[in-house]
Amino acid sequence: MSKCSLAPKLVLPIFSCVCAMALAASPAMAQSDASHGKAAGGWHQIESGMPPVMIHPTKEASEQARGEAKPHQASTSNDLYYHGGVGGIGVETAPKVYLVLWGSQWNSNDPSGEESLLVSFFKGVGGTSWFNSVTQYCQGVATGTYTCGTSGTKAGNPSGIFVAAWYDNAAAAPSHPTQSQLAAEAVRAAQFFGNTTSSKNASVQYVIATSHGHNASGFGSQYCAWHSSTSSSAGNIAYTNLPYITDAGASCGANFNGLGSKAGITIVEGHEMAETATDQFPNGGWLDSGGAENGDKCAWISSGQGASADVKFSTGTFPVQSLWSNAFNSGAGGCVLSY
Repeated sequence: MSKCSLAPKLVLPIFSCVCAMALAASPAMAQSDASHGKAAGGWHQIESGMPPVMIHPTKEASEQARGEAKPHQASTSNDLYYHGGVGGIGVETAPKVYLVLWGSQWNSNDPSGEESLLVSFFKGVGGTSWFNSVTQYCQGVATGTYTCGTSGTKAGNPSGIFVAAWYDNAAAAPSHPTQSQLAAEAVRAAQFFGNTTSSKNASVQYVIATSHGHNASGFGSQYCAWHSSTSSSAGNIAYTNLPYITDAGASCGANFNGLGSKAGITIVEGHEMAETATDQFPNGGWLDSGGAENGDKCAWISSGQGASADVKFSTGTFPVQSLWSNAFNSGAGGCVLSY
């Protein structure tokens, strides 16, 4: 018998099962070459007929793009600037995160404890000095703006960013889901949580987490995660493809900078979360001239300014990467762990 088996696994609030889905493909956007911006992340076309996605590079790809694994040098020419928004939205002014643990494959199949780590991370990240760097970026300003000042409406950093998790285990997820299938699951999640209008999704991101051994093609070799958006009857939906990060080992953060075998879980998802907050519907938000977002520019830094490190939240201590700040170093820009 098909039924909803969420009760033991649903982080408050509790919702009833909803299976309806509406999905329409987003307009394709031109792919930009992030390589000349010295970041391996950025726009990549991974599925024909679907919009490009903003990938989180593997450690190896990031090091190769930098030549000698050096982070971006501080320079105003490297700064992020506003790309005009999509439907008037460029940033998440009141960010809300919903976690979706997709498929019955999650049942008794979480050897690294990624579910509990992610929930603890999301519950503690709001209001932290680490995430606060997103608040220097805004919407409602002219395309090409580098500094918001008192203009526009800025990205938010409220204490209650995490809303709930849905353990969507009534049926198996695809063994290796495509971009189209991930987008469809994000739309289902929006409907499950009652976010059925564009206004309700205007500052929301859905994290679609796949289980151990059931990740999308390209994980660990082409990317560690990616975020994108899709259009639907509920408006534009921002979502992240979050694979089971420890499956990729060192390529996606295991023991990076001596931060432990599970370090990549929060390093990678923190990267995606911050990028979505500053570029909710790519690429209408804040990117540099090479197409890199605030996470791409600071990915996998192992030493010096902006090196990944443990940061204390109210819910525990988590490994994170730094984020690009236009304001750092008297406006020259740089990678920071607090703001």
